[in-house]
Amino acid sequence: MSTQAHREGVEIRPNGSPVGAEVYNLDAARPLAPELVLALKQAQRDHGILIFKNQDLSEPDFKHFATYFGSVFQNPSDVPVLASGPQGVAPDIVRVSNIDGYTGTGELSPHADHQWTPYPSAGSFLYALEVPEVGGNTSFYNLHLAYETLDLATKQRIAGLSLITYNPFLRGEGDPRPLYRDPSLPLISPTFAHPLVRTHPESGKKLLFLGAKTEVEVVGLSVEEGSALVQQLRAHLTQERFRYEHKWSVGDIVFWDNQAVLHARTAFDPNARRVMKRISLAGARPF
Repeated sequence: MSTQAHREGVEIRPNGSPVGAEVYNLDAARPLAPELVLALKQAQRDHGILIFKNQDLSEPDFKHFATYFGSVFQNPSDVPVLASGPQGVAPDIVRVSNIDGYTGTGELSPHADHQWTPYPSAGSFLYALEVPEVGGNTSFYNLHLAYETLDLATKQRIAGLSLITYNPFLRGEGDPRPLYRDPSLPLISPTFAHPLVRTHPESGKKLLFLGAKTEVEVVGLSVEEGSALVQQLRAHLTQERFRYEHKWSVGDIVFWDNQAVLHARTAFDPNARRVMKRISLAGARPF
C-alpha cells in the first residue's frame, strides 16, 4: 500500500480494496492549496472514492469544499431525482435521513445516481452526522475493473450499445418496477440513452455503466436478448472482487466518482438514526 504525502501533512492512502483511498490530516473547513486540490482530483480518478475522516462542517463549509471539485448538479425540472421539490429541482444539499429526509432504512441496490437524466452527475459527497451502530453501510463497486475483467467476446458484443435507464421517481408506490423495460407498460418519462460502455471523461478508462436493479433497456435489442444480456452483466459487476464496504463514523465524508463506481446501502434498524447530507456534482453527456 503506497502513501502520497502533500502540503501541510495531508496523506492519501489506498485502502487496499478494489476501490477507495483514505485522506488523513485534512480539515475540509479550511481553504485548500491548489496543488492539494489537484492531488485530490487525481487520487479520486485513480481510486474512485476518497474518504475524509473526522470532519466538522457547516453547510456553507460543506458546499465550499465540494465545489473545489465541480459545480453542483441540477436536474432538469421535468426529470425528477431524489429530493426534487415542488418546482421539480433538488436542493444543492440533500438531507439523506430516516428522521427528516430521504431514502428510509431499507437496503438500496448498487446504482449510479441520476443515470436516467441527460447529464448524470459526475460525483457525490456524503457527510455523516449520525450513524447507526449496526447496518447502514455503503458499498462501492469498481466499474472499470468490472469492464476489464469481461471476456473478449462479451466486450465485443457490448461495444457500441446504448442503454436507457428509466426514471424510478416516476413510479408510484406499489407500481411494478421491472428490472428490464416491459413494452406493455406505458412510457411515463423522457428517456436518455447513454453508452453501456462509457469512457471516463478524464482518465479515459472504459466503464460498464449499468446499475444492479434499475429498470433499463438496451437500444436495438429484443426484450429477450436485452434482458438476458443485462442479467449476465449484472451478475458479473456485483461480484465481491469489485467491492469495498464502508462502515460509517460520525464526521466521515465520502466523495465518490459517480461515473466510475456504483454505490449501495445495507438496511438498518428503523429505530436507529442515520442522518447525512449529500452534495452531487454536475456531469457531462456520457460518451
